[in-house]
Amino acid sequence: MSRITSAALTGVEGAAVEIEVRISSLLPRVDIVGLPEAAVRESAARVRAAIGAVGHRFPDRRITVNLAPAELRKSGAGLDLPIAIGILAASAAVPTEAVAGLGLIGELALDGRLRAVRGALALVLACKDAGCREVVVPQANVREAALAPGIAVCGAADLRAVLGHVTGAEKLAVAAASPMLGVEPAAAEPCLSEVRGQDGAKRALEIAAAGGHGVLLSGPPGSGKTMLARRLPPLLPELDFDSALEATRIHGAAGLLDERQPFVSRRPFRAPHHTASPAGLLGGGNPPRPGEISLAHRGVLFLDELPEFDRRSLEALRQVLEERSIRIARASHRCVFPAHFTLVAACNPCPCGWYRSGKRDCRCDDHTVARYQRRVSGPLIDRIDLHVPVPALDWRDLEQPPSELTSEDVRRRVTAARALQRERGFATNAEIPDEALDRAVGAAARARALLGRAVDSLHLSARAARRVLRVARTLADLEGGGPVDVPHVAEALAYREGT
Repeated sequence: MSRITSAALTGVEGAAVEIEVRISSLLPRVDIVGLPEAAVRESAARVRAAIGAVGHRFPDRRITVNLAPAELRKSGAGLDLPIAIGILAASAAVPTEAVAGLGLIGELALDGRLRAVRGALALVLACKDAGCREVVVPQANVREAALAPGIAVCGAADLRAVLGHVTGAEKLAVAAASPMLGVEPAAAEPCLSEVRGQDGAKRALEIAAAGGHGVLLSGPPGSGKTMLARRLPPLLPELDFDSALEATRIHGAAGLLDERQPFVSRRPFRAPHHTASPAGLLGGGNPPRPGEISLAHRGVLFLDELPEFDRRSLEALRQVLEERSIRIARASHRCVFPAHFTLVAACNPCPCGWYRSGKRDCRCDDHTVARYQRRVSGPLIDRIDLHVPVPALDWRDLEQPPSELTSEDVRRRVTAARALQRERGFATNAEIPDEALDRAVGAAARARALLGRAVDSLHLSARAARRVLRVARTLADLEGGGPVDVPHVAEALAYREGT
């Protein structure tokens, strides 16, 4: 009998798994119980071949492998290595006391090599929570896994090296913690100064970055909506370690990390195509994997051609914007994917794109325009704070020299504004809860009076009015954090006209 600690992925989180192996003198067979998925059930064949490849004899008796807790569905091939060591420990080929406090993660090749697994960081953190002092992972995962604080991580190339470490014949080296931040090559980031004209849209991007507000860019084709959206991530403050760790765990669970890119150190920018399925956008599958919305966690999600997206996905996005997470509920499993991002959406005013552009004649009739604009529901539009027109530019505007306003200049103002928000106890103004809004905003009486008149004349909902106050608070923070007054509310209302 032997017991080995490992972990399995459930969504983007790791769950500790205790692997119990019992060898009895019955007819030879390998039984794996404890809700294993197909890849786990198939591990018996890989383990048998790998044990033989490193010179050990596979026990010719009844082997029962129990994966506890039994109610947790286990998926992936990362349990191959702990099952192999568990079988060798139960057959006395490995001392059982040597695996106490040791976590094992890895997929085995038939020749005993260790292949990389998905979500190594989350799995190592789960082993740490289960009481492991040390964990062995495939060499290809060691840089990602070494980010886990408070636990020693060793990388192994094959099963033979793991056996040498467990028996004490040749100990594996403990991996040094990889520096996550500031290690990527200084690739040129898109700069706001490269955008000619569109001063109103640039101002909106600064407000969105400072307060975490969503933006809807509307304009004809070629007016620069995508160009503007791609320049929002450089305006955001740099990732801190905890946020980078969260993003790395999500990208690792999605299988997007490798030895060359073992962690996420910059704000993610995800721009899914409008043909993406609801599962691809929101997450799902069997086993469930994070979708594009979760991959944008702590970064920017850009939805170009917003009316063309699947209606079900857009309606699900309403709840995501409120809760900043995605709850996947299936008959066999439930999981929660984090989804804390800044939304940038873009759309044309009509199917041809030239409605009221002043540049070309629109080919769409009024019914077609109205039907196109109804593809995005009012409740979703209501949850986007900044509605920004992006008009087509004249050639003389495009011929102007680059703007002196750079992304670095804007980022400094954004960082200062966010520091004021943290002092009030909120990460961003967009996250101020309704019950704390009046205290956090502190709007002057005349500013609230202006908002009241605007609510009546523009027919704004109560939700929209509260979002106007949050934007006004951000505008005041960009000016140094003084009280919210009439100019701030007036500018915030300008982003709600026509909604």
